[in-house]
This record gives sequence, structure tokens and C-alpha cells, in this order.
Amino acid sequence: MTFNLSMSGSDLLLLLPEMLLTVWLCVVLIVDFAMPRLPKARLAYLSVGGLAAVLLNLLWFDRTGVTGTLFADMFVVDRLAIFFKILIVIATALVILVSVDYVRRFRFFKGEYYFLVLMSALGMMFMASANDLLSVFITLEFSTFGFYVLVAYLREDVASNEAGLKFFILGVFVAGLLAYGISLVFGETGKLVFSDIAAAPPTTGLIIGFLLIFGALGFKIGAVPFHSWIPDTYHGAPTPVTAFLSIAPKGAAFAILLRMFLVSLATLKPAWVLLMVGVSILSMTYGNVVAIAQKNIKRLLAYSGIAQVGNILIGLAAGTKMGGDAILFYLLTHLFANLGAFAVVIAVGNLIRSDEIEDYNGLNRRSPFLAMAMLVFLLSLAGVPPLAGFIGKLYIFVAAINEGLYTLLVVGLINIVISMYYYLIVVKKMYINEPTDRTPLAISTPMKAAIYVCLAGTLILGIYPQPFIDWAVSATLMFSQFTAPAALAVPPTMVPFGG
Repeated sequence: MTFNLSMSGSDLLLLLPEMLLTVWLCVVLIVDFAMPRLPKARLAYLSVGGLAAVLLNLLWFDRTGVTGTLFADMFVVDRLAIFFKILIVIATALVILVSVDYVRRFRFFKGEYYFLVLMSALGMMFMASANDLLSVFITLEFSTFGFYVLVAYLREDVASNEAGLKFFILGVFVAGLLAYGISLVFGETGKLVFSDIAAAPPTTGLIIGFLLIFGALGFKIGAVPFHSWIPDTYHGAPTPVTAFLSIAPKGAAFAILLRMFLVSLATLKPAWVLLMVGVSILSMTYGNVVAIAQKNIKRLLAYSGIAQVGNILIGLAAGTKMGGDAILFYLLTHLFANLGAFAVVIAVGNLIRSDEIEDYNGLNRRSPFLAMAMLVFLLSLAGVPPLAGFIGKLYIFVAAINEGLYTLLVVGLINIVISMYYYLIVVKKMYINEPTDRTPLAISTPMKAAIYVCLAGTLILGIYPQPFIDWAVSATLMFSQFTAPAALAVPPTMVPFGG
């Protein structure tokens, strides 16, 4: 097996977003060391500025159709990779904005926090371009190193230390699982690139290898039964880190899952559809039912996230291009609704130093803006029209209907009703219950900016989703040659307000 790793100027162009971010995170670290008296909020704005430059570069790639591969097809730049990189960059920028006030609570290493966030984002961008199993392992571990530190960043908080230790131990176990699965697949096929594996005949070793890889990636997305780390890690980690974990790593992992199942395993679809259906049903039902009993808002959103992953897996169970389109659009809607909800949790937690749901009593009387924002985000997560979550769930269900997955559809609809119950419990406390403290809550400018962006995304994707649907459809064109070319097309009457 030989590799040609020589690079030309045009090859370097494909790495431009990653090189920009690498340079920028080094700049952030150097500025922090060279100017110790510089307010750490300036580092946050510096980081967001660098991410804005990377985002513009990615948008240029998407608009001009820059594509190609590097390192013997191990690294690919296509519309799918660009989509997920844009998702990761936007999520990272929003997380940094909502971190500005929270970082002031750290006693040490305030500047290094932003460096670690950017480093994790860089690893996830590489994950989005991973086109073979070896690069999947390397990039996944690279992105996880930063999170090992970030989860345990509150050094004097027992819960944060416990969360970091659990996350690290399970992360090491998952790394071994992934490595073993990759070795089995390579041993059976002699191939590592996803498209090359597609031509390999199915064998017992190949199937076991991919099951192990799916288990490792299932850990990253938090699907049942690989979810055990999520509640404690989300609860103990600094809340901005929890928000970051709830979106960006899942997006990067789904980029790999789509390439793996819709390319490498496309011909084995009848064999793995039942697996996807089972994991989807378990994740939706377990996440929603257990969320009802939660008293802490971070744990409630943790279990809600598990249920949301179950919804996304419906698109993967469909196993078609339409399913891939629906997954991309759903992740985009989930980005704004979920990060927005966590932004409100961070804002409230910064001011009242509590994440208990009881402390949200009368929030509307203390901060009408935060209560209204949380209402919009929770209703979007539940799938209420005309918000983004409704359109995302609609397209996921349409993909399932087209493949005859009616059982999955019924379970999904039942779980929407269950989720409405615990979301409305929070709404009731904010709008109906009386507050124990009527002191108004002041919100900083960076926090307001992040919440406004999330509100705009949630509303625009719900009211006028068509341009973003078209973007998702164009990002998955590569799957047409491996799956039945079913386009994501919904009759105009099914889109609210004629969007």
C-alpha cells in the first residue's frame, strides 16, 4: 500500500480553512502569554474574529465549488465537508460569545480556555473531511483531547472533576473500540478509504468491525446504549462546554456516519436499517421518558439531546439521499435551538448561580427577554410550528415515510408528545409560578448577541427554510451514486407561510 503525500499550491488551498484556524489559535495563545494584563474578553472577541475569517473562507469554498482530495484520498473537501465545517465554526463562535461572562468565574487559565475551544473546533473540522478510517481515528482523538481538559476545567468543583474523569475513562475505552473495529475492517478488505470499502464483499469480520466503529461513533453522538457519559458530563462540565458538546462533536460524528453508512455500507442497507431503527427508538424513548424526572435544567437538556439524536437517526435509518438531506437540515435547526437554550441557561446561571429548574420560577418577571427566548427554543426543540424544529422533524418523517418506516414514524410522533410535557414544565415555571426573588436580571452584550443570532436562526429556518433545504440537498449530491436518488422535495403546502 503506497501513499503519495506530495502537495502543490492547489492542494494547500483545500487546507486553507484549517491553516487559518491553526494560525489563529496560535495567535490567541501568544497574545494571552505576551499580554497577561489584557482583559480576557478581548481574547474572546479575537477568537470570534478569527472564526469569522474561517467562515468567510468556507462560504467562498461553498459558493465557488472548491473540491478535491489530499493524502491519497484520506482528506476530502466536498460540499458535505464544507457544510459540516460551517456548522462547527458557527457553533464555536456562539459558544465563545456565551462564555465571556462565565470565564470570569475561572480562577486560573482563563485565556487558555479559548485556545482549547479553538483547538477542539480544528479537530472537528478535520473530522468533517475524514474520508478513510485511519483519518477518522486520528481526527476524532485530536478533537477529543481539548474536551478532556475543558470538561474538568472547574478545578475546585467536585462535579466537574468527576465529569472529566468519567469522560476521559470512557473516551479511552471508545478509542480502543474504534481502533479494534478499524483493524478488523482493514484486515478483511485491505482498504481504508470509504468508497474503496464499498466494493468489498460482506464478511463476518467486516460486519463486526463496522459494529465496533458504530459503537465508538455512537458514544460521540450520545445514542442509546452509548449515552451513559452524557448526563453526568453535561451536569458537571462548565455550562458553555456542555453547550459545545451538545452540538459540534455530534455534527462532526454524523459527517463520518453518513459517509460510512451511505457510501461504504450502501450495498448492505437491509442489514443495518434494523440497527438504526432500534437505536433510534431506544434513544428517543429513553431520552424523553427520563427527562421528565429531571430537576436540573442541564440534565434535562442532556436527556433531551439524547432524544434529539434518536430523531436524527431516523434519517440515517431511511438510508437514502433524502434521509441524508434531512439529517443536515435537522442538525442546522438543532444548532440554533439547542445552543440558544443553553445560552439562556448560562445567562441565568451566571446571575443566580444555580441550574435547578425550580429557580426558573417567575423568570418572565425578572427577565422577559430570557423567558421569551427560552420559550422559543424549547418549542422549537419540541417541534412546534412555525419554528425550525418543526420543519426539521417534518423532513425527517417524510424521509421515513418514503422508505415505509411507519413504526419509526409512530414512535417519533409519540415521543414529540412526551417531550412537550417536560418542555412545558419549564415554560410553566417561567410564566406562571411566582419568583422567590424579583431582582431584574441584566444580560451582557455578548450574551444578547448570541441569543439574538439563535433566535434569528430558529425563526428564519422555520418560516423560510427553502434556501437552507436547497443547501442541504446540494451538500449530499455525492450520495446519489451510492443510494437511490431521492431528492428532499416537500410540497409547498407543507411549508408554513409558503416558505
